[in-house]
Formats: sequence, structure tokens, C-alpha cells
Amino acid sequence: MAHNPVNHPARPIYRAIGALIGLYLIAFGVLGFIETGGGEFFAQDGGAVLGQGTNLGFSVVSVVLGVIILVATGLGRNIDAAVNKWFGYLFMALGLGELAVLRTDANIFNFTVTTVVVTMLIGIVLLMAGMYGKVGSDDEHRAWQDARLIL
Repeated sequence: MAHNPVNHPARPIYRAIGALIGLYLIAFGVLGFIETGGGEFFAQDGGAVLGQGTNLGFSVVSVVLGVIILVATGLGRNIDAAVNKWFGYLFMALGLGELAVLRTDANIFNFTVTTVVVTMLIGIVLLMAGMYGKVGSDDEHRAWQDARLIL
């Protein structure tokens, strides 16, 4: 895609931001596991961690996604950019889906409004890190610069 920057000067910062999101998800998941451990996997009894509603199921999902993001960040080579971009879309869709079922029995992850807002923010930040974290050759960078000047 010509409109996505290649070799952006702030790429290391975006990569670090992606890693911090992964660390946050792991910390949130571990704290959620400690808080809701021993309960039902998809309990809706009001368990909360860091001001956000959670249950054992969402805690496990958070840890798994956080680990995948950290591994992708460690590998680099545009794997992190792709994972961050697609997980950004995933978190935004998850936030919208849970917002739609917030006060129903279909709220399997025990989301609250705060959890929806944080999930959407995580999605936006991951999407930003994915869009600006791409690395390419000098030819790809020049092609991006040329396409940018035409617009």
C-alpha cells in the first residue's frame, strides 16, 4: 500500500509501543487470572481488574494475545507490523461486539463500558503501530516518498 509509510523514522518507537501493549495485556491477564481463578470460565459475576470487568476466559485470551504480540515484536521483520495491524482490527471488532451485547447474557467476557473503551484504545494504538512500523528496502522507501508527493 503506497499510503503506508515504509522505514518511518519513528519505527522503533512504534515497535516499543506495540511491545508495551503486549506487556499490558499479559499483566492484565495474569491479574485477571489471579482475581477470577477458581470461578467459571465465562462468569458474569462482576470480577474487575485495573478498573475493567473481566473473567477467567478474557484473562486467558488477554495473556495469549499479549504473548503473540511480544513474540511478533521480538521477531521483527515486518511480522510485528502485520500482527499489530491485524490485532488492532481484532481488538476494535471485539470492543464493538462487546459493546453491542454489554447488558445481555451474551456478554461472555464480562465487559464493562471501561473495558470496551480500553479495548478500543488498544485496537487503535496497535493499528497505528502496525501502519507505521513497516520496514522495506530503499527502493520501497523511495516509491512511498514518490507516491506521497503525488498526493
